[in-house]
Amino acid sequence: MSNDSGGTLKDIGEFGLIARITSGDAATPGVLVGPGDDTALVDAPDGRVAVTCDLLVEGRHFRRDWSTPIDIGRKAAAASLADVAAMGGVATSLVVGFGAPGDLPAAWAVSLAAGIREEAALVGAVLVGGDVVEAPQVVISVTALGDLQGRAPVLRSGARDGDVVAIAGRFGWSGAGLALLSRGFKSPKVLVDAHRFPEPPYEQGPLAAIAGATSMIDISDGLIADARHVAEASGVHIEIDTSDWQIPGPMQDAAAAYNVDPREWMLTGGEDHALLATFSTPEVVPAGFTVIGRVVAGEPGVSVDGVEREAAGGHRHFA
Repeated sequence: MSNDSGGTLKDIGEFGLIARITSGDAATPGVLVGPGDDTALVDAPDGRVAVTCDLLVEGRHFRRDWSTPIDIGRKAAAASLADVAAMGGVATSLVVGFGAPGDLPAAWAVSLAAGIREEAALVGAVLVGGDVVEAPQVVISVTALGDLQGRAPVLRSGARDGDVVAIAGRFGWSGAGLALLSRGFKSPKVLVDAHRFPEPPYEQGPLAAIAGATSMIDISDGLIADARHVAEASGVHIEIDTSDWQIPGPMQDAAAAYNVDPREWMLTGGEDHALLATFSTPEVVPAGFTVIGRVVAGEPGVSVDGVEREAAGGHRHFA
């Protein structure tokens, strides 16, 4: 990628930005046609392609005064990459739509693309194309294509009475970091960084599928909210038990400073992209997952420690 990224987007124009972002791209296995044509052409090893898209809007999902462009690029890519993992797949390529004001420094946009590539590289995916437009604020749309590697997709609708509920990855960290940033604080840094860019357990998605996960979802809106998505899709009730939860030290410290229960961050905070899955028995739950509840017959919903949680318990657009 070229380091010549001076000036603004207005100065270099649409095609100048694309040239700087794609400069130096090397041939990649699985990418038959990369950036530069009307469409990219990528291989589909098992004849099916998992496709997902996430849209991030400045002021809603990120703030430029809180995060670097690399952080924002990683966060944007992670949202879609985690969706592929939540179906038991492995992401292979990304297509990105980018809108921004003309006075945005070109270097900012180039760094954003570097962050997207950096996150995609964690799963072996590559950036193969996209589009750029002028917009009143920064908007990033990331479409991820993925490979199920011959496996059946793990859906939200497969949970059954008697299954155990398990989770892999950090949850509540981004919510705690958002609470800190909203109050003007930048420490504990590990929590603030968790909001700036998540660390999804990508590798656990395929492992869960291989182990026989009956359903799975990534936690983007909050544990309760996303568990409810599974409960409603599967026609079951999910019971979450927090009695054995180990509260991370940084989260304990932050919660004590604000006199809040850190478990509420863990139950309702989104954007960590942990993986929530159900399994037929505890014995098949793979390493990296922790059992936090069970699936029972009943009206679709979620209860926590025996108390029904009627509220959404997480983020909802247009609410």
